[in-house]
Amino acid sequence: MMAQPHNHEGNHTPEAKADVLKRLRYIEGHLAGVGKMVDEDKYCVDILKQTFAIRRAIRKLESRLLEGHLHSCVRDGLREGRGDQVIGELLDLYTLSDKS
Repeated sequence: MMAQPHNHEGNHTPEAKADVLKRLRYIEGHLAGVGKMVDEDKYCVDILKQTFAIRRAIRKLESRLLEGHLHSCVRDGLREGRGDQVIGELLDLYTLSDKS
């Protein structure tokens, strides 16, 4: 099921948006650092430790995004009578997360 786009402008607090962007910048920087480590033939275990840290950071980012979605978009969707759509989207997310 594809999500139906809807305007969620203003649903997220500036603080939440700033937190998500901060986490994304951290992940981007960390990925660049791992690329440099590979380029410089650093020890595999050290590279893997960094990739594990990136994975944890991505999980935290996903949790933050989901939390914001539940408190804003889902709440609004239910209020607007789009309960089936909202539940379908959440089930799709659950299915995708189970594939990782």
